[in-house]
Amino acid sequence: MRALISSDFRRQSKGDKLFDIMNYIILSVILLVVLYPLIFIVVASVSEPDAVARGEVWLLPVGLNIDGYKEVLKNTDIWQGYANTIKYTVTGTLLNVCLTIPAAYALSRKELVGRNLLMGMITFTMFFGGGLIPTYLLVSGLHLNNTMWALIIPGAISVYNLIISRSYFVSNIPEELFEAGQMDGCSYFKFFFSVVLPLAKPILGVIVLMYAVGHWNSYFNALIYLRDRQLYPLQVILREILIQQEASMSMGGSAASVMEQQRIADMLKYGVIIVSTLPILCVYPFIQKYFVKGMMIGSVKG
Repeated sequence: MRALISSDFRRQSKGDKLFDIMNYIILSVILLVVLYPLIFIVVASVSEPDAVARGEVWLLPVGLNIDGYKEVLKNTDIWQGYANTIKYTVTGTLLNVCLTIPAAYALSRKELVGRNLLMGMITFTMFFGGGLIPTYLLVSGLHLNNTMWALIIPGAISVYNLIISRSYFVSNIPEELFEAGQMDGCSYFKFFFSVVLPLAKPILGVIVLMYAVGHWNSYFNALIYLRDRQLYPLQVILREILIQQEASMSMGGSAASVMEQQRIADMLKYGVIIVSTLPILCVYPFIQKYFVKGMMIGSVKG
């Protein structure tokens, strides 16, 4: 394989070689810009806070300090937040997929009467919404306040995910398949479950990841709709920890006390970032191939 690539490179013109070299350089720079902050956070989270404050930490840990993780993980509210976030993410993503995929497939069928009008009305909501107050009144009117459903139902379908799913079905589900299924007596529902879903794994990977990341990172709706602390997701709990630490620093005290509080705040900050993002980082490699393939195929036409 390596010999084949090198032979292809030798057969290229000088302009093509220069173009490829420039692409590699630019992409390498972009990779470093994107990857280095993540590396720095991981390294800083296990380094001595004083060394981080002095700017001595670059690529390798300076000293070894995991007190930040200890402080974060010994907080019982964090484990409750983790359980809540996992529940919201799994339930919300399942509902999102169960609504988005059938709707996208229905809108991709040419025989659906008024599908262009429906698609236009749905797309309209991407640019114009009711705003926070009408949405809050609607959620309150449905008696969803202070329940997990206030975080799930209002965002049950993402228009963007619906559009890319519809584009995928239009591009990758041949009409001949449906015609062949009809000749064998296959109904719309049977065709959808027996043929369409098995062929939709790439786009399923895309929207599952998008919805799951959205639920995992969400905190604003929880601040608006939840009052019971036992229902708080992880992101709200971590936000409270950081705010409480900053508030304790603003109360003042001796110089030594302020420096120690700053030291603890730095430890907590990096530990909180790692704790909150680690599950998504662990899941992503397993569905990366579906994510990339679905994004490329779903964006061809629509």
